[in-house]
Amino acid sequence: MNGSQPRDPQVHNPRFYQRLLAEGGSLGLGESYMDGWWDCEQMNELISRVIGAGLEHKINPLKLIFPVIRAKLTNMQRRSRAFKIGEHHYDMGNEMYRLMLDKRMTYTCGHWKAADNLDAAQEAKLDLV
Repeated sequence: MNGSQPRDPQVHNPRFYQRLLAEGGSLGLGESYMDGWWDCEQMNELISRVIGAGLEHKINPLKLIFPVIRAKLTNMQRRSRAFKIGEHHYDMGNEMYRLMLDKRMTYTCGHWKAADNLDAAQEAKLDLV
């Protein structure tokens, strides 16, 4: 975290760690990234290292019990805030979605068996369906 390598995540909001615990790992990671709480120059390298390290099998839940309880008690993703959260994500305009979705802005998974880019994966999925 906050290292000098391009693959090292740079945390901009100290609440990131609490949110990561409160929202259950990958969801908290993705949501906090979308909110600009952290970034990484070489995201592909970071994700590859996280998966390769098998972190989900190495974290001792007993050590995390009190931080998890605290994070759950202060969870920003609670039901009472659902509309505000949805409004924030879906009323941002299409520019963000143009950057992360295919040319049709299809908001689903792709079929990557013979594809080497997102547009091709989406086309393959549509052909398969």
